[in-house]
Formats: sequence, C-alpha cells, structure tokens
Amino acid sequence: MGGRYWVWLAARLAIGIAIIAWALSYVGSGNGEKEFRTTIDAMRQVRSFRVTMTAGQTQAQHQDLLWEVDCNRDILHFKRHLVDPSRDPAVDFQQDQLLVAGTEYDRQADGSWARPTGYGAPSSAKGYCNALKQGVDSHVLPEIYTMLDRGVLQKGSKKTVNGVRCREWQVTLKGATAGFEHDTVCIGIEDHLPYELTTDWNNSRVVFGLQQCDCV
Repeated sequence: MGGRYWVWLAARLAIGIAIIAWALSYVGSGNGEKEFRTTIDAMRQVRSFRVTMTAGQTQAQHQDLLWEVDCNRDILHFKRHLVDPSRDPAVDFQQDQLLVAGTEYDRQADGSWARPTGYGAPSSAKGYCNALKQGVDSHVLPEIYTMLDRGVLQKGSKKTVNGVRCREWQVTLKGATAGFEHDTVCIGIEDHLPYELTTDWNNSRVVFGLQQCDCV
C-alpha cells in the first residue's frame, strides 16, 4: 500500500511539473502563436502593398529591391538595383518592370515602357494576392505562416516603423537555411500587420517595409 502511494504521488508531481513548465513557456513567449494567427488573418484583408528590401555586405556592395502590388487592378511594379564593385568588370545593374494583368513592360532609358527583352519579373500581382487570401507565405512579405509553424517566438519591445507603432517579435526558425535562423518581425499594435522584418544573411542586414497603400 505504501509503495503504491509513493508511485501515485510521484506521478502527480510529474504531471504538475509538466503543467507548470507548459504554462511558463506559454507566458514566456508572450502568446506569440495567437498574435501570429491574428496577423495571418489581417494579411488576408490586404489589397495593395509596398515592400522595400535592402541587403548588402558593405555600403558599396548592396542590393535594393521594391515591390508595389495592387490586387484589385492586378498590377505589379518591381524594381531592382544591384551594385557590386568587387567584380571585374564592376556590376551596377538596374531593373524596372511593370506587370499589368500578366502583360510585362520594361522601363526604357527615356522613361517610356516597352515589352521586355531581358530578365523577367519575379512573379505576378495575382500570385502574391492569391497567397495573401489563402493565408500562406508569398515569399515577398514576411513569412508569418512559416514562423508560426517552425519558429520559437519571443515577445520584444515596441518601436515605430513608417509612423506606425509596432511590437518586435524575435523568431528562431527550426531547420532554417544558414543565415536565416534568426528573424525579428515588427507587427502593428493596432492592425496586426507586419511592418518590418530584419534577418542576418552573409553578414548583411535585410529590411522589409510593409504597408497597405494605393501605391501603384
């Protein structure tokens, strides 16, 4: 009888410790799972957006990209500027493209638009917008779904991005590619949309700015 009592007591203690550990982990993460699910729902309502990205190991060697998307009119404006003086010859590449309902145009030196002869745009407005509506990653906006699925979420401090108050969340991604294991995403306090994402990559800093806009 005494032996069974101690087995029963040990089992109850083990269950209690497990419950406390679970509760502490939930509180410690700042209820990140709930916040990120709210963000996915908020992103489903976005009908136009602008994303800017800057990546570079040094000030001289860098890449700047811009996406402007209007879901209602099926328009994507994409720009890229790549500078790499370390190559021979030095690289200074610029790309400025517009996709309207799947038809692609390149900006010419005189400012006009013509059908493309070189690199194509990375996707289409319809592709990005469908991903938003479905609540899946678009691979241009912060990958909230992947962060929720494979990330360890830690609540951070508040800051202001593009005039919007947002809260930073530190994300450690399990099984991520080297250089992309640690992200920080800033999510709007009021609208729950992501406004900035920073991540380390080849000793560089990549920054995305996101906002709802009539920007195309």
